[in-house]
Amino acid sequence: MIESLLWLVPLLPLLGFIINGLGRNKLSKGAVGFIGSGVIFASFILSLYLFFQLGTLADKQVTVTLFDWISVGNLHIPLSFLYDPLSSVMLLIITGIGFLIHIYSTAYMHEDAGFGKFFSYLNLFIFFMLILVLGSNYIVMFIGWEGVGLCSYLLIGFWYTNRNYASAAKKAFVMNRIGDLGFLLGVFLMFGFFGSIEFAKVFPLAAKMLPGHGTLIVITLLLFIGACGKSAQLPLFTWLPDAMAGPTPVSALIHAATMVTAGIYMIARSSVLFDLAPVTQNVIAIIGMATALIAALIALTQTDIKKVLAYSTVSQLGYMFLGLGVGAYTGSFFHVLTHAFFKALLFLGAGSVIHAMHHEQDMRHMGGLKGKLKTTFATMMIGTIAIAGLPPFSGFFSKDEILAYAFQQNQLLWIMGVFTAFLTSFYMFRMMFLTFYGKYRGTHHEENHIHESPKAMTMPLIILAILSILGGLINMPHVFGGNAWLASWLSGANVSHKELDLDHSTEFILMGVSVAAALIALLFAYNKYVKSAALPVADEAPRSFLEKLSYHKFYLDEIYDAIIRKPLDALSKFFYKVVDTKIIDGIVNGLGWSANEGSKGLRLLQSGNVGYYILLMVVGVIALMLYTYLSLS
Repeated sequence: MIESLLWLVPLLPLLGFIINGLGRNKLSKGAVGFIGSGVIFASFILSLYLFFQLGTLADKQVTVTLFDWISVGNLHIPLSFLYDPLSSVMLLIITGIGFLIHIYSTAYMHEDAGFGKFFSYLNLFIFFMLILVLGSNYIVMFIGWEGVGLCSYLLIGFWYTNRNYASAAKKAFVMNRIGDLGFLLGVFLMFGFFGSIEFAKVFPLAAKMLPGHGTLIVITLLLFIGACGKSAQLPLFTWLPDAMAGPTPVSALIHAATMVTAGIYMIARSSVLFDLAPVTQNVIAIIGMATALIAALIALTQTDIKKVLAYSTVSQLGYMFLGLGVGAYTGSFFHVLTHAFFKALLFLGAGSVIHAMHHEQDMRHMGGLKGKLKTTFATMMIGTIAIAGLPPFSGFFSKDEILAYAFQQNQLLWIMGVFTAFLTSFYMFRMMFLTFYGKYRGTHHEENHIHESPKAMTMPLIILAILSILGGLINMPHVFGGNAWLASWLSGANVSHKELDLDHSTEFILMGVSVAAALIALLFAYNKYVKSAALPVADEAPRSFLEKLSYHKFYLDEIYDAIIRKPLDALSKFFYKVVDTKIIDGIVNGLGWSANEGSKGLRLLQSGNVGYYILLMVVGVIALMLYTYLSLS
């Protein structure tokens, strides 16, 4: 049954892309919204049915080969899908969250002239994301990997008439290509070493090797570079905050729930390889923790509501990579799930605020909205509590699982993780207090026109809020009497899992410390932004040194400009002005000049005087006879 239905899951969004793409100027907006959302809902229902079917199988892995795609020498690449516990959960996230975002978009984008084009792009993105997680080998995965990068470019730059938005799309595309090159080199080296890029062949061969093998370390480091680009880790994360230029549903779909988690999915899928490369795991843990901390520090001073959420996403992705680096593959994937719920909720909630504020995104011009946007406020507060890691909401369970593994591996990483959790709670509640509490800081006329968003926008918020509350039940730890269902389920996909070697009292102490840190940050934010009614300073106002560093994003873009873009620009100018213009053009123009000048000299021989021609003929005959005589003597 799975074999006969699985191919329909990605096909339906592709059909939606084709129909809405071709009919974008002919179909009504109602028809476009129905088709675009309907195909994703159908894929979700199908994914749900296949999920329960997989649970009935003894061997929870099904490979579906559509056809032989590439066959050259020893290289054989079928276009085939692997359906197992890992991909089954990803299908539910992509299609389930994707459907809610499609429904939300029918209202949010209703007045946009490119409504049909927008939905066709969303459908195409879902198609490529499904290909990415279903691929049974690294090349099919790479098709989806590149496809979501293309769709990200199209959706971030959707309003391309704005030069800044178009530049943000190009920045995302270029930085993703840097990571993609690392991914591709890793796949090439893998084929050269193992003779295959099929999961079913590579992983058993790797499992027989000793840990620390040099080639495995290089392969996993290259794959990690690919993950850094797609999942926005140092030094390739600066594209994601700029990607907020896209419509808010794009931020929720691509940069919260799906595309940016592709790197985590790829490493979890390849956990057999990464477990055998301890050097790479250490690199992943350090870079993940550094990314989480730096992004959290930047989020502290941002004033754009979507920018705060963007840096929050980067920070939470850093947490996930920290989990991968300390061997908590299940915990990291658990955080992928819970993050999909509460971050999609927060982005869509921010979109509801922006919609009510007539596209205003600066929190300094908001305030006092909780009475006018009651549903948006309540649901966003649930998402904020979840991301802050407060019990019993979903983020508490997934974040604390990662921190527990970090404590077991390296206590310094745990301390940095708890400090980052403190910062997360502070900047998220800061966002909520600046947006919804205090007095409205806009004009009286604007205040009178603020209203709650339509049901097509608020219903997805309510559903995501419920998931943010209950999501922790998916992997309830044994310390709370749970059965860690997700860890058990993922064992059927050969995702590495090691048990925590901590007693229950230690686990409770660790949880207590992280919760206390989050509560202290909450109280600090409340005291500053509600009781004291403090506001972020104006852009041109003086700031302390540390505030400047945070507000200007540690000048990372300026540093990249100075050490990468400007030297490359100077090098390209040198090649243009010297190598291209003077040397290459000089040679070509010199040959043309020589031919031209030489022809001027030869033209003098064509005088039209018959006597002169006879003289030249006689001289030529004498010269020929002389040459013949000398060559014979």
